[in-house]
Amino acid sequence: MPPLNLWILTFFLFVAMADSSIASHCKWTPTLERAYREATSLQLEAAEGSLSLATAADPQNLMALHVANYIDFFRVYIDEDESEFSRLEENRDARLKRIEKEGDPNSPWHRFLLADIRLQWALARLKYEQFTTAFFEANKAFKLLKANAVAHPEFMPNYKDLGILHAMAGTVPDNYRWAMEWFTSLEGTLQQGRDELEKVLAYARENDFIYEEEIYIYYTYLQLHLVNDRDAAWELVNEARLNPSENPLHCFVLANVAMRTGRGEEAIRILENAPSGNRFHPFHYLEYLLGLAKLQALDLTAEKHFLAYVNNFRGFNFIKDAYQKLAWCRLLKSDLSGYHAYINLCKARGKAVVGNDKSALNEAKDGSMPTAELLKARLLFDGGHYQRALQVLKTRNVQDYFSEKNRLEYHYRMARIEQALGNDEKAIKLYDLVISQGKKAPWYFACRAALEKGHIYEAKHQKTLAINAFEQCLNIEPEAHKTGLHQQAKAGLRRLQ
Repeated sequence: MPPLNLWILTFFLFVAMADSSIASHCKWTPTLERAYREATSLQLEAAEGSLSLATAADPQNLMALHVANYIDFFRVYIDEDESEFSRLEENRDARLKRIEKEGDPNSPWHRFLLADIRLQWALARLKYEQFTTAFFEANKAFKLLKANAVAHPEFMPNYKDLGILHAMAGTVPDNYRWAMEWFTSLEGTLQQGRDELEKVLAYARENDFIYEEEIYIYYTYLQLHLVNDRDAAWELVNEARLNPSENPLHCFVLANVAMRTGRGEEAIRILENAPSGNRFHPFHYLEYLLGLAKLQALDLTAEKHFLAYVNNFRGFNFIKDAYQKLAWCRLLKSDLSGYHAYINLCKARGKAVVGNDKSALNEAKDGSMPTAELLKARLLFDGGHYQRALQVLKTRNVQDYFSEKNRLEYHYRMARIEQALGNDEKAIKLYDLVISQGKKAPWYFACRAALEKGHIYEAKHQKTLAINAFEQCLNIEPEAHKTGLHQQAKAGLRRLQ
């Protein structure tokens, strides 16, 4: 018969093994916080090192799985490497299984971690065109977050994700709403999402909150894309105290918001001081952005940045768009053979998944070369150089253009510039002209004209006219940009309701 002490030892080993799930917990430690901040500044190798230290010190802390998923998410989202995606997807499955098996269902972190991991992978799947799986992934996350909000209504991290999902669900265009209702239980309104994000933002301003930078960024983009308040978006992103010279993601966010709010020169300054070096995971998209910001100022040294992007990035998004921009650089240098060479590469390389690449491919297939003055006005406007854009357009009259598309674009570009300069009445008259002449044309000018007219009336608090304009936008179906334009119009209607 074994000695008594051997029985005792065996008993305690059995208890320890059987009780391992109880020992698992979710807790932010200083080392895990460091790993999270390294991951969200794209210092992925350093983050993995910190994560290893944290796991060795506290192997039952499930928060490590949360941070590990951030690292994998940034790799698959930035690199756009399908083999890497397949390999790292196995980590996702293992993390979810472990949290479900070992986690405490009564902890507010339990459902949140399961949901957040699913949401990150849903976003990644969209890049790889796994649309159906992404829908189901987001739906499972939504159900978990809803249940968590009922069980733990004061748990602030929950609303970081739930606010975005509610806002997005509330602005889905009607022609896609059937798919959302059929395949998911997603629901919500724009106002509901705004209220939830504002609640988390208010909490972050007064408390030590690990996700503070995230919530500022989420709310900034909501203000920019769904609320259409560009000034509020710029104020918010600056309030966040981001550090673009030390964090590539911060650099991207600040530069991107600057470009989308007509602050092209500021974007160039930010991007020219982007962090670099081996400690950061390669983020070639910043090179593309710098090229775009310079091109929008008609600085044709932009060409070297687009070349750096297409020559170094091994993914597939914005490749067609970058070749289109290279073609534009050649066109503005009066190099027609160079223009055609790059347009052919636009057709051959990259994928047409995102809107920019689809538009670039459509232009390449169409075969119609842009008119230099209209192209310059478009670029200058997008960069926030409104007076320069106006002077370019004034060098020609609409009668100088022979094609229907160019005449329509001339009026559209002039309307956008007048709106940006605060000349709303002139802009509205031009928008009405564009809509009447182009509502049945394949181009997006009329659809965008109706959207912008709605924005003008909304800003003037002329609710009925704004609603009519947004509905007019939804009734125009261009070949390009329809989904994005209709979503913005739907968001406008939701705001007015």
